[in-house]
Amino acid sequence: MQCINDTLVPTGFAMACMLVLGLLSGCDSHHNPDQSSASSSTQPSSPITPPPLSVMAQIGQKLFFDPSLSASGKLSCASCHSPEHAFGPANGLTAQFGGESLDRQGARAVPNLTYSRETPNFTIGIDDDSGTEQRVPPSPVHGNIQAVLGAVPAPNPLKLAKTPTTQAKSANSAPNLSAMIPQGGFFWDGRANTLQGQALGPLLNPLEMANPSPQALIKKIKKLSYVKALAELAGPSAMTNDNLLLSEALFAISRYQTESPSFAAYTSKYDFYLQGKTQLSAAEKHGLDLFNAPDKGNCAACHLDKPSAEGRPPLFTDYQYEALGVPRNMTIKANQNTHYYDLGICGPTRQDDYAKQPTNCGLFKTPSLRNVAMRQTFFHNGIYHNLTDVLHFYVNRDIHPELVYPKLANGHIDKFNDLPQKYQQNIDFTDAPFNRKIGDTAVLNDSEIQDVVAFLKTLNDGYQLPH
Repeated sequence: MQCINDTLVPTGFAMACMLVLGLLSGCDSHHNPDQSSASSSTQPSSPITPPPLSVMAQIGQKLFFDPSLSASGKLSCASCHSPEHAFGPANGLTAQFGGESLDRQGARAVPNLTYSRETPNFTIGIDDDSGTEQRVPPSPVHGNIQAVLGAVPAPNPLKLAKTPTTQAKSANSAPNLSAMIPQGGFFWDGRANTLQGQALGPLLNPLEMANPSPQALIKKIKKLSYVKALAELAGPSAMTNDNLLLSEALFAISRYQTESPSFAAYTSKYDFYLQGKTQLSAAEKHGLDLFNAPDKGNCAACHLDKPSAEGRPPLFTDYQYEALGVPRNMTIKANQNTHYYDLGICGPTRQDDYAKQPTNCGLFKTPSLRNVAMRQTFFHNGIYHNLTDVLHFYVNRDIHPELVYPKLANGHIDKFNDLPQKYQQNIDFTDAPFNRKIGDTAVLNDSEIQDVVAFLKTLNDGYQLPH
C-alpha cells in the first residue's frame, strides 16, 4: 500500500497514478487558480501550503475549464463560474446565455460555487437553523451514473412538503420542532444531491452547455486529449463502458471542487475577525449588529453567522427554502410568457414528487452570503444588481410595496407578481422584516443599509491581513 493525499491506496493504483501524472503533464494548460497546485516549488512560501490536488481532481480541473464539452464548443463550466468571481458569473447579466449557438438565455441567475461542497442532501426536516447543525455534505457517487441521474431519493410520503409555521424565526429563537422545512440539495430548487449531479445538469441543459443526451456528452469525453488519463484511473473497462466513463468524469469534477482550496478558502476579513486577527471598522461592526438584531435586519435568522457546534466557520446559510415574493424579472425571456412561472421546488425544472406538493411552490434555497459582494445579480431571477437594492426589497416589501412592484392598468400594485395567487400563502409573512404592514416604520434606514452592505463586503475571500 502507498499513501496519496493521506489516503491508503493499493500499490498498483499508486503506480497507475504515476502514469496518469505523466499523461496529464502533456495536456494543454488552462488559466485557473490551481494551475500550479501539483508543484509548489516555484510558489512563494506561505505559512500554510495546501496539499496538491489528487490525480483525479487534476483531471476534474481540466474538465471544468474545457469548452469542448459543450455543444457550442465555446462554453465551459468556468465560463459561467469564473474563479476570479467566486466561481460565479463575471458579468451582470440577469441570466447567462448558452445553447448550441450561445443565443439561448437561461431562466435563472447562475449561483456561485464557492462553499457549495458543504451542501447537505435535500431533505424535509425539522426547522432547526440554530447554528448547531451537524454539517454533513453528501457522499460522492462513484462509478454509478444511475445514482447521479436519480440524485434525489424517493421521498417518504409523510415528508413531501413544507409544513407551514407561524413561529417567527430569528438568530436567537429556539428550533421549531413542529415545522417541517425543505433543506439542502444543489441548484436553486435542490434537485441534485451530489456535486456530480450538479455538474451533469448544465452539461445536458439545452439553455447551457446543451448536450442533447448523455451519449452525445460521452462521445465528447472520449475525444479529449486527456481521456486516457481518466481511463487509467477508472479501470480497464472505462473506454467500453460509457456509463462508467461518464460517471468517472463527473466524479473527477466533484473531486476538483472538493479538494481545491479555491472553492472554500475561508480567507475573508470576517474569518480573520472571528480568529481575533483583525478588527472590523465601525461601519462594518454596526452592520454586523444590524445583521444579527431580530428587530432590525434579522438576516442571521437564515444566513447563520456563528461558528458551528464543531467550531467550523459559518457558511451564512441554513440551506432552507423560502418564498420571499421577489418581483417578476421581465428581462428573462421565459417570463414574457404570462402563463410561465418559476416555482422553485415545484418546477418547471424539478419534476419529482416534491414538486407536486402545493406548499413547496415558490420556495427557493437560501444561498450562502460568502462572497456575495462579488456578485452582480441577486435572487433566483436576478432581479436586483446591487446589495443596496436587495436590502431595500427586504425593508420595503410590506411597508412600501409601491417601491418594489409594478402598477397594473387600474392603478393597483401588482404585489407578488411572480407567484400565482394560489401559492402566495407560501410567502414568508412571519419572519422579520416581513412581519410588517403599510404604515410601519422601516426596520433599516439608508445609513443602516449602507453599514449592512459594508459588513457583507467583509465576507469576500482574499482579504490580506495588514503587515
